[in-house]
Amino acid sequence: MQPLRPLSHPPENEARLLEQAGRLAGYSLGELAALSGLAIPRDLRRDKGWIGVLLELWLGASAGSKPEQDFAAIGVELKTIPIDRAGKPLETTFVCVAPLTGNTGVVWETSHVRHKLRRVLWIPVEGERAIPLAERRVGSPLLWSPSPEEEDQLRRDWEELMDLIVLGQVERITARHGEVLQLRPKAANSKALTDAIGAEGQPILTLPRGFYLKKNFTRALLDRHFLQAP
Repeated sequence: MQPLRPLSHPPENEARLLEQAGRLAGYSLGELAALSGLAIPRDLRRDKGWIGVLLELWLGASAGSKPEQDFAAIGVELKTIPIDRAGKPLETTFVCVAPLTGNTGVVWETSHVRHKLRRVLWIPVEGERAIPLAERRVGSPLLWSPSPEEEDQLRRDWEELMDLIVLGQVERITARHGEVLQLRPKAANSKALTDAIGAEGQPILTLPRGFYLKKNFTRALLDRHFLQAP
């Protein structure tokens, strides 16, 4: 077997990506950081995206901060998901930033949410705070596309949330809206405002929003694929 090392270029197909992701399973974040020469932070409070950066390095991801899939050439998005000792998600999963203006005529089929979730490589990572960051282990990967039922759930929530945005109700949306997809503020601080539409159709400034998958959706996804695995 070849020694474990980060991919030097983006994987050419899904099989190569899944093979490399599978080789990471069982390693701790500290081990992967040391092998790749990436400094490990004391905690994630100021480095929330560090785990994703580490795994992108190992898997040869190419997108960076660009609005395309992490593995654009093969159409796959990478999502790390922190889990507890029972394998249940510990938090919601960010999908993409929500557009708050210029949404006339937008449809689910061409939406950024659908594009991002069309094909996802899920990598569970131990996330309980009692486990030191360097000791948290990487789990087995899952390559996933929404089933017709899952896509219908996502589409209904997306359409409800986008209707509220277009109608100038963005500031009335709470995390309780949507069954599996929610809209939440996403900003480094309360001064990072962006343009939106108000209730009277007037321009307003508000916090940027992001689409997130609720834990009930990702929990069912992981349960279905891992608990029923042979």
